[in-house]
Amino acid sequence: MPNPDRRLFLKSAAACGPGLLAAAAPGLTWAAPALAAGSISADDLPAQFDVMPGVHNLEAGYWSMMPRVVAEAFARNTTLVNSANAVWARNVLPGGEGWTTEAARAQAAVARQVGASPAEIAIARSGADALQMLIVNYRPLKAGDAVICCDLDYDAMLAAMQWLGTHRGARVVKFAMPEPATTANILAAYEAVLKATPEAKLLLVTQVSNRTGLVTPVREIVAMARARGVDTVVDAAHGVACIDFQIPDLGADFVGWSVHKWTSAPLGTGALYIRKGRLADIDIAYENHNQPADDINTRVAPGTVNFAAVMTIPTAVDFHFAVGAAAKEARMRKLRNRWVNAVADLPNVEICVPDDPARYCAVTSFRLKGMATDADAQKVQRRLFEAHKVHTVWRAGISRGPAIRVSPGLFTTEQDVDALVAALRAEHAMLL
Repeated sequence: MPNPDRRLFLKSAAACGPGLLAAAAPGLTWAAPALAAGSISADDLPAQFDVMPGVHNLEAGYWSMMPRVVAEAFARNTTLVNSANAVWARNVLPGGEGWTTEAARAQAAVARQVGASPAEIAIARSGADALQMLIVNYRPLKAGDAVICCDLDYDAMLAAMQWLGTHRGARVVKFAMPEPATTANILAAYEAVLKATPEAKLLLVTQVSNRTGLVTPVREIVAMARARGVDTVVDAAHGVACIDFQIPDLGADFVGWSVHKWTSAPLGTGALYIRKGRLADIDIAYENHNQPADDINTRVAPGTVNFAAVMTIPTAVDFHFAVGAAAKEARMRKLRNRWVNAVADLPNVEICVPDDPARYCAVTSFRLKGMATDADAQKVQRRLFEAHKVHTVWRAGISRGPAIRVSPGLFTTEQDVDALVAALRAEHAMLL
């Protein structure tokens, strides 16, 4: 939550001279909001958000809008940074307030959220930024080694794996996730590709697919890879703060995710995890020697970030705990199951994940019968929005063909998902 010690800023500013204090915008010393753990009911979540009316936004998978308390903290932090400028950012104020202190608070907040040590966490500009740093800077890779990825992995991560091929001489092996993606089929597919690729050194695993919403059995896959001497980078962008788990539960040494997704922090925030003892296996990013080489922050790109966005991360993490990870997951499953179960009788709607709670959570994609091309999928997306004001997004890159992704968010109401059901009942045969 916004730190009440921010009053130190005004005290420090006063010590630096009346001119700086006079220039500071009013209201910088706001009272910390009450965000005690478990204080917000999951069923009351939509009331915590200011949502644009008139549209049923089921595309929270892109990023989460901030709840009101986080948005207000972000606005105040933006005002603080703008008014204090380099006096604050260069850490010259007495009392210790400044960018270095706030960055450490954000790092500690994320570590607390995911069950890691702050020394194992670095803040990045996005989940893609974090994962790209883990992939392209993976030091043990040698020319001729193989790296493995899947068609359901995120485009930016697939591009990073391809970069290992074009720039570091790796052989890139890409396989298709089987459908139906049952637990047995998923594990068999990973076992098969690992067995067929004895020179493999690095495996990319996506916890929750941005394309279909499939939840993979990450821990089992990581253990399978480790038994063959293969390291794993886990893309947890759609898992952290949506599924109730902690990073150590995955068993992986390298994980990246977006803090501006399910944690509901401001845009431009991501994080990476490097297990203690493995830091040396990820190279320093772009010769970032702003900190000692044994500091995880050297593993993200140097440069000016959105200070206010990072400063607001602790408020977003407090909001996460105010609802509770288990309660959030249950709420997301409730909304997802509400629409999926309501269209189960429609013969032209294919749900792209198995009917197994272990293999889905919030995000779930569907196909309509006859939806064979990207143009078909785009047509469905447009029809849902233009005729029914239901916003979804089409996803390409799936071996079995494109799909329409439905991502209810923390701000989503039952009426929003019911609008999707009504739309699918009206349009499920539109391509026949």
